Amino acid sequence: MRIENNSRSGKIKSKAGVSKSNGSGAVFKPNMGQGETRAMAVGASSPMAAVDAILALQAVEDPIFAKRKAFVRGETMLDILEDMKADLLTGQVNESQLNKLLAIVQQAKTKSDPNLDALIEDIELRAKVELAKMGHFLS
Repeated sequence: MRIENNSRSGKIKSKAGVSKSNGSGAVFKPNMGQGETRAMAVGASSPMAAVDAILALQAVEDPIFAKRKAFVRGETMLDILEDMKADLLTGQVNESQLNKLLAIVQQAKTKSDPNLDALIEDIELRAKVELAKMGHFLS
């Protein structure tokens, strides 16, 4: 793209309806020590109970969220194990998948549903066996 006209625009015009004062309006004058001013009394602050209640509510985990988190964790482990199985069939193991699996197995476990927890523990056991086969031992 070529710019043909590079001249600057003319003088900047003032806004319509704005006029300069001629000195007849009010003028700001700072108080130069002419009289004392007193500070107003500050009212009592509100209690912190509201903040404590909000923090307490945030600490409580939603059971549906805990189930969803456990489900996603188990599903991710199964996906990585499936990819590892495909890699073993080709004769090579991807180190990044081993590291992902190791990180997921070491994540903190959330207790949600006994049946789901038992299933996640079975998946973790299988993942630990596969990691041990590859030389990554967990306690």
